[in-house]
Amino acid sequence: MTIKELFKIAINKKASDIHLVVGVPPVLRIDGELFEIEGKKPLTNKEMEQMIFAILNNEQKERFINTKELDFGFSLDNCRFRVNLHYEKNNIGLVARVISDKMPTLEDIEMPKIIYKLLDLKQGLILVTGPTGCGKSTSLAAMINYINLNKRCNIITLEDPIEYVFKPEKSIIIQRQLGSDMLSFADGLKHALRQDPNVIMVGEMRDLETIAATITLAETGHLVLATLHTYSAAQTIDRIIDIFPPYQQNQVRLQLSMTLAGVISQRLLPRIEGGRVAAREIMINTPAVSNLIRENKIAQIKTVIETSAKEGMVSLDQDLKRLYEKKVITKEVAQSQMTNPELLNKF
Repeated sequence: MTIKELFKIAINKKASDIHLVVGVPPVLRIDGELFEIEGKKPLTNKEMEQMIFAILNNEQKERFINTKELDFGFSLDNCRFRVNLHYEKNNIGLVARVISDKMPTLEDIEMPKIIYKLLDLKQGLILVTGPTGCGKSTSLAAMINYINLNKRCNIITLEDPIEYVFKPEKSIIIQRQLGSDMLSFADGLKHALRQDPNVIMVGEMRDLETIAATITLAETGHLVLATLHTYSAAQTIDRIIDIFPPYQQNQVRLQLSMTLAGVISQRLLPRIEGGRVAAREIMINTPAVSNLIRENKIAQIKTVIETSAKEGMVSLDQDLKRLYEKKVITKEVAQSQMTNPELLNKF
C-alpha cells in the first residue's frame, strides 16, 4: 500500500480528510464522520516512514526531521491535498485535507447575495471565520474565483500551503506559498505593496504582526480577504483587538471601524439528504456596527445583526432556523449549534 493509493481511495470515496496513525488502520472523514478503510490493517511506524518519505523531497525531509512538523501541498490526479506531518509518541502521523479538483463558485456553496456586493468593493477587509474544517478555504477560493471571472485585478494570495490552484481569467493571480515563496505571512504582506495588488488573500491571520499588516493593507486602498479561527463576528472583532497591546487598542478599533467590510462566520453541518451545508452568520460594517466597534460596545453587535436583515445581515441562529425550515438539516443538528435552541421549540 502506497500513500498515493490511499489518497486515491480518499478521492473516490469523496472524503474530506485522511488520517494515518500508527497502530490504527487508515481512517477517512466523510460528511463529518470518521470511518476506517475496510480491509486495511493497522499501520506500523516503518510502513508510515516508507509511505511518507516517498513523497517528500530532500529539503522537506530535512525540515520535517529537524522541526518535527511539516505542512505542504501535494497533487495527484488533478486533485490537491493539504498535508500535515507530525510526530506522536515518537511515531510519524499524517493528516491530509482533500482539495477538490473542481474550482468552487459562490453559487455552489450557496453564499448569500450580499457577499457578491462586498466582493465588488475596491477596498476593505472581508473576514471568513469559523472552527477548523468549516469550509473557510473553500469559501475564500470561491470568492477569489468570482473576482477572477468578473474583474480585471492583480490578485496576490499568501497561503500555507497553496490549496486551490487558480487559472487566470480576467485577473492576474500570483499564488505564494509559505516556506518556498516567502518566509512568513508578515514578510509576504510587507512586500505585497510593491507588487501592485488590487486584491490580497491571506490564508490565515495567525499573529500580531500578520494582523497589523493585513489591516494596514486594507487601509491603503486594497481589498483584503483573510481567515480567523473564531466563532462569531463579535468574537472576531474582540480577538483582533485583544491581540494588540492595550496602548494600541483604541487605534485598532478606529482602524477596524473604517476598514472592515464584513465578517462571514460559518459552520459545516450534515444535510438530511447527505453531504454537508454551511450555516453562516453575516455581519456587514454599516454605520451602526462601525460606531459600536469604535466605542468598544462589541457585545451589542449581536443585536444589530439580528435586526438588520435589510442590510443583508443574518445571525447564526436565524440561518440555522432557515435551514431547518427548508428541511436541509435536522432539528437536533440546528439546536446543537444555536445559542438560543428554544427558537425551534414551537416547530
